[in-house]
Amino acid sequence: MSTIFSKIVRGEIPCYKLAESDKYFAFLDINPLAKGHTLVIPKQETDYVFDLDDDLLAGLTTFAKKVALAIEKTIECKRIGVAVLGLEVPHAHIHLVPLQTESDISFSRPKLKLSQEEMESIAAGIRNHLS
Repeated sequence: MSTIFSKIVRGEIPCYKLAESDKYFAFLDINPLAKGHTLVIPKQETDYVFDLDDDLLAGLTTFAKKVALAIEKTIECKRIGVAVLGLEVPHAHIHLVPLQTESDISFSRPKLKLSQEEMESIAAGIRNHLS
């Protein structure tokens, strides 16, 4: 099996990459709920986040925290919401969504339509705040 996320990690599908390590990858969601909506994944293909071994899951959370802190410095928001749904792509992933209100993380809301320039600008801003 090769998921769309694995194809993104391998560079077969373009993305707005924010961060990468040997085990994890973060990129902007192309159908965002809010500006800065990010997906954080383990590079290892595992369908369900709670099927990840404990070390990989802990590392994913730590990696996501670094990305979330950079998003907060880039996108004006009250905090970063975290959601783990995992039904739409069979590859474990965490959604990081900048929030003004709790309803901002409702996945039934219409997605934003951002231009390539806006996405590139957001990605560059977040990458700038990653240390």
